[in-house]
Amino acid sequence: VQLQASGGGLVQAGGSLRLSCTASGRTFSSYGVGWFRQAPGKEREVVGTISSSGTTTYYADSVKGRFTISRDNAKNTVYLQMGSLKPEDTAVYYCAARSTWSTGVTYDYWGHGTLVTVSS
Repeated sequence: VQLQASGGGLVQAGGSLRLSCTASGRTFSSYGVGWFRQAPGKEREVVGTISSSGTTTYYADSVKGRFTISRDNAKNTVYLQMGSLKPEDTAVYYCAARSTWSTGVTYDYWGHGTLVTVSS
């Protein structure tokens, strides 16, 4: 599975942004997908994950209530809708896939990141 994250950019605090993770491969619908982020000088952290069917999601406490993950398996795409953005959300965002749903950081397939910058 090859993944490509897109949709990053510069946004003001309080604003919204939607990231997309598009995958190649006909079996994408069988993979759990996670969104992760890494800020300068910090370790990569889980933002949220979604099961293959889309029925189960997990969010880090830091984004709960502000971010929403969804997927459209017909389009081989997973979305991360980000709202009420804060400067501390500034990071490179990555998507990743694995054969089973997980709330951890151990994923098998990773895409290149997309930079999100939130200005105060």
